[in-house]
Amino acid sequence: MSKKKDDKKQEEVNYQEVAEQLAVENAQLNESLLRERADSENIRRRAEQERSKLGSMHKAMVVKELLPVMDNFERALKSVPKDLEDNGYIKGVESLVKQFTQTLEKIGVERVKTVGEHFDPNTMEAVTMEEGDSDDEIVSEELQSGYTMGEELLRPAMVRVKS
Repeated sequence: MSKKKDDKKQEEVNYQEVAEQLAVENAQLNESLLRERADSENIRRRAEQERSKLGSMHKAMVVKELLPVMDNFERALKSVPKDLEDNGYIKGVESLVKQFTQTLEKIGVERVKTVGEHFDPNTMEAVTMEEGDSDDEIVSEELQSGYTMGEELLRPAMVRVKS
């Protein structure tokens, strides 16, 4: 009879050990699952950021290709003879340039402010320097517009600087 009691005690101890082992294994699996979920979320977030960055990059590439077209329209409008300024065709081209500018603004493209501003080598390229009365370098003329989209400089402005 004492042998049966010893066997029963051994069985109880074994069940208790098994329960403890299962509890430890369960905790490890839960921790592992939480880590995997966090990793998965990080991968999803990173992929979304890369998709967004790639979209912005493509948008910037397209805008960079369109900027020379905008420049040519603006040059054409600056060279219109005085007697043709009220012509309907010229008014139509002016409307087209205005619409083009508004569309660029809607997608976040901004023109770099130049004339009358302090020269900023981060957003401007000085084509010529002129002597002036002050020590400050002030932009006196814009030769070609510069553009930014968000924090990115699409094209620096080409300017004449007076110092």
